[in-house]
Amino acid sequence: MAVVACAAATAQPAPAPALAPRFDLKRPEIANFIDEVVAKDGLRRRDVKKLLSAAQPQPKIIEAITRPVEKVAPWWEYKERFVTPERISDGVQFWTEHRDALEHAAARYQVPAEYIVAILGVETHYGRNTGRYRAIDALATLAFDYPPREKFFRMELEQFLMLAKENKLDARTVTGSYAGALGAPQFMPSQYRRYAVDANTDRRRDLWNDWDDIIASVANYLREYGWTPGGPVLAETRLEPDPNFQIEPHNLQLNETVDSLGAHGVKVLLDVPGDTPALLLSAEQPDGPAYRVGFHNFYVISRYNASARYVMAVYDLAQALSQRVAPVSAPPAAAP
Repeated sequence: MAVVACAAATAQPAPAPALAPRFDLKRPEIANFIDEVVAKDGLRRRDVKKLLSAAQPQPKIIEAITRPVEKVAPWWEYKERFVTPERISDGVQFWTEHRDALEHAAARYQVPAEYIVAILGVETHYGRNTGRYRAIDALATLAFDYPPREKFFRMELEQFLMLAKENKLDARTVTGSYAGALGAPQFMPSQYRRYAVDANTDRRRDLWNDWDDIIASVANYLREYGWTPGGPVLAETRLEPDPNFQIEPHNLQLNETVDSLGAHGVKVLLDVPGDTPALLLSAEQPDGPAYRVGFHNFYVISRYNASARYVMAVYDLAQALSQRVAPVSAPPAAAP
């Protein structure tokens, strides 16, 4: 008993848990941001300050955005991560379950269903992984603590505040990617406001739970960026003896043609006119270099994610899916 009493007498109270760090709203750049959105967007100062005071800086986000996988992994490793038997099988199941919505969107927006499904597969594994960061934390961290892209993310933070008001979202609980991308298609807030579609006229544009809206919104996004119905996306190549060319790693502009690539010793293995705009791509394999060629629709997909590896993954997944999903048979012709 004496030992127990002594221990109890000398025990110290447990330290209080450390409070989560918060943003100082008196920082000049944050105070200026509040003034701007209140004056320009009609948001209430009290609401904006309350929301930003609840945001928490996330150093892990800074680390993640400086090393995205599509910029550090060679193509063959990137492909192994996204074009897997599981993702193909799950994509076939997703296509089967949402065939009507996919066919309706493909007909209305003139975008093949396989690319809609493939984008959702690469982005969030068909809605399974929509992000675990609070969007307000991610956007505020990048807006105020990431100088290389602060202008872009302050704009997206502003768009998020407006989106939350318009769509009646609880901005304190909405989650997304480390960059603040939202929902199954991973739209940034500005993209959500501009391209999201209310496909079933329920007066909501729900990119988390409403698959009619999600599928139509992806198709609308690609159409708005100039998708060419029936146009090629990507082609393989064969190198002639002694080829002479250079690749700009981060270029996504169609700065060549099929003929000009041929003049440099790169044979495009697709029957398209010689003056077709094209982009030579590096598609590294474990045993050495390899090359592919992207066309206008390749560039359109890159507006979703400005990475050649990302677009190649979407293309390869789309091809794998279209080979596994039988097209719907045409209805029988009416009797004369």
